[in-house]
Amino acid sequence: MALFFSNNPKVAEKCRISPSCPYKEHLDKSVCWGYEKGCKEIDSYSRPSCPEDHRGWVRTKEEQVETFYNQGDFGYIQEHIDQMAAYCEPQKKGDSSLQCSDSLRFCHGINIYIDFRDLSERKEPIRYSMDVLKDGQIGGRCKLNKELLLKNCDQISPLQSWGPELRNFQELTESVKKGPMCDVWVEHPTYIMKIDATVNMYHHFCDFFNLYASQHVNSTGEAAFSVDNQIVIWESYPYYSNFGVMWKVFSKRQPWTLSDLAGKRVCFKNVIFPLLPRMIFGLYYNTPLIWGCEKSGLFHAFSKHVVHRLNIPTRIIGDGKIHITILSRKTKHRRILNEGKLIKALKRNKEFLIRKVEFGHDMDFKEQLKQDQWTDILIGVHGAGLTHLLFLPDWAVIFEIYNCGDPNCYKDLARLRGINYITWENEKKVVAEDEGHHPKLGAHEKFTSYEFDVKEFLRLVQQAVTLVKNHRAWQNIQEKLKTRHDEL
Repeated sequence: MALFFSNNPKVAEKCRISPSCPYKEHLDKSVCWGYEKGCKEIDSYSRPSCPEDHRGWVRTKEEQVETFYNQGDFGYIQEHIDQMAAYCEPQKKGDSSLQCSDSLRFCHGINIYIDFRDLSERKEPIRYSMDVLKDGQIGGRCKLNKELLLKNCDQISPLQSWGPELRNFQELTESVKKGPMCDVWVEHPTYIMKIDATVNMYHHFCDFFNLYASQHVNSTGEAAFSVDNQIVIWESYPYYSNFGVMWKVFSKRQPWTLSDLAGKRVCFKNVIFPLLPRMIFGLYYNTPLIWGCEKSGLFHAFSKHVVHRLNIPTRIIGDGKIHITILSRKTKHRRILNEGKLIKALKRNKEFLIRKVEFGHDMDFKEQLKQDQWTDILIGVHGAGLTHLLFLPDWAVIFEIYNCGDPNCYKDLARLRGINYITWENEKKVVAEDEGHHPKLGAHEKFTSYEFDVKEFLRLVQQAVTLVKNHRAWQNIQEKLKTRHDEL
């Protein structure tokens, strides 16, 4: 980052004067993200930790750390930067260009033409469609490497690559510039997004995380993380989500959908086709995370970036209490049947401050993020709400009280974020309401609710408390409280 700031003094100055910039301490240090040329390993923002034994396909501790860094950290960014190749090369000044990583998972185009005219005649709404564009409806005036393009159209799926769209790319004889061939000329850098399920935090935040990662892949100086750009959502449904405020992290403009562009020939001066949410070996939905490692700098930076951009106040001083947030569900399945008893038992401990929350669509998402900053232990049954672990303080513990037969989902996400994770240990001390009733699969652990042994629950909570108190960052904010008391 120091490399980034030293090369971009305007960005550095903005961080210096911003009350919430999370990178102030790095402004004058020799620190970098990790993928930049000239970035030394000792100066890298990422310091992955692999405290557990290496196993599986690596033979040494060094290979274990390196594998984790490449799978789920800034090494993943470096990999895509290194893969970037010219698919369509300009022949003279002002021509178009197209560069992509392997399998068309990330692409960057200059002066790109897309013909959306026939979408106005399309009756069915567009979502997860691979036939939005036909042959020749996307292109530019450049020399196309057809062999390279066809070779990398190997992952044709709605959310795995840009193959379904870019396989239709053609060379144009006319220059793509503001003029008669463009009904709409988009001057601002544009990110075209094929998104996952917008109602589900786990899935939708895979979109937002990959957009952030794509900004790193596309890092070109001062404008790399600018909000002076345009988002285009690659579907025709009106966009609505309780997480919609997240677009403000990336753009000061309202997102467009394909409905806004239907019937028009649109020319993009600078267009990015970002990393997608369900890529093979992608982040974070299909991450094949190696055993025994944790603390991805990339995930940590994403967390801090979101909190900073949305102006969420963070906790900078302690109050001596352990703040426990319990995710309560009103859904038919995966409820804590004796929730009241568990909360009553927790409240007997005066050291605890207990909050029961329902992170539903009727609660503003920024308010949810504010709750996260005051959570030391987050407790909930397996479900998308546990994705809030991304935005908990560094010292926090996620207690997935029951993983419903899916032991790695949130454990791996917690490992990537770099916070401690625990789950229920004794199957004899939890009782299911019934065997679970999936509409197609029959009996299923995710389709029932559970009652938990109170004493065992309290034992695990105490385990989480110990992890919180032993974390240096938690100790630091408590020391600030003590210093304030001493001063008074």
